[in-house]
Amino acid sequence: MTIEQAKPGPAEVDAVLAVAAAATATDGVAPFSEQTILSLRNAADFPDVRHFLVREADAIIGYAQVDKGAHTASAELVIHPAFRGRGFGRRLIEDVLGAGDGPVAIWAHGEGPAARALAEKLRLTRSRVLFKMCRPLERPLPPVRLPDDVRLRSFRVGSDDAAWLRVNSRAFATHPEQGKWTQQDLELRFREPWFDAAGFLLAVRADDPDTLLGYHWTKREPAADGTPGREGEVYVVGVDPDAQGLRLGTALTIAGLEYLARAGASEGVLFVDESNPRAVRLYTGLGFEVCETHVMYARA
Repeated sequence: MTIEQAKPGPAEVDAVLAVAAAATATDGVAPFSEQTILSLRNAADFPDVRHFLVREADAIIGYAQVDKGAHTASAELVIHPAFRGRGFGRRLIEDVLGAGDGPVAIWAHGEGPAARALAEKLRLTRSRVLFKMCRPLERPLPPVRLPDDVRLRSFRVGSDDAAWLRVNSRAFATHPEQGKWTQQDLELRFREPWFDAAGFLLAVRADDPDTLLGYHWTKREPAADGTPGREGEVYVVGVDPDAQGLRLGTALTIAGLEYLARAGASEGVLFVDESNPRAVRLYTGLGFEVCETHVMYARA
């Protein structure tokens, strides 16, 4: 087994995605987040990302990615299920931990027993926990209650980009990833097959529809056969701090879930940090329950 640091070419990207698909089928949870997939497919656009290709007899059987762009570098990795139990994962993690100029934290999606055991052997501790919460969309939702001077409309690509980036950065000023989004981050997602401007809901002033107060960006990933998937995601909900007293977060969340249900999704899903109890309470109150736990491990 060899580990090579190199930007992947098209054939290598396909091989890595095949390894990820095999791992998803075995583990019941995908090994990579959306951002990791975007960085893999668009490697030239992310100079702060390092790629690790794991080969056995010239075949790619594993992959890791380290994003050094954040204050603390973070990583995700996978080993093909057919090659597990041989120490390859540990060797890859050890290479990853030495890849940054400082500490590197590693995501374990689903936090299975093997990930916990390996983290213990390497003396890694839980540094962040992300919940995936789920809710059947056939259950009734509370009505959408908006202030009289606020209405909802859909996002206009090109026209609303700057206003959305401003509100997003203000709403997530302390978030380690979301608040740092750029025009490039937006445009990469506009090109994704799941992007649906009609389901990108904006709360605006009724007398000034260009004044953005908050938003709910919904997402529906296609299934393996290309048809719309059953999950409809609360991709991101944000409210400008100056509009916090208007109780827009709940109204926007419900409006987005209603949109996803009308579009044919059967289950609503979202991701939220365990360290954000206010948001967890909001979503629990709307009928969501924790269905997966994703853990970031780091050296203390």
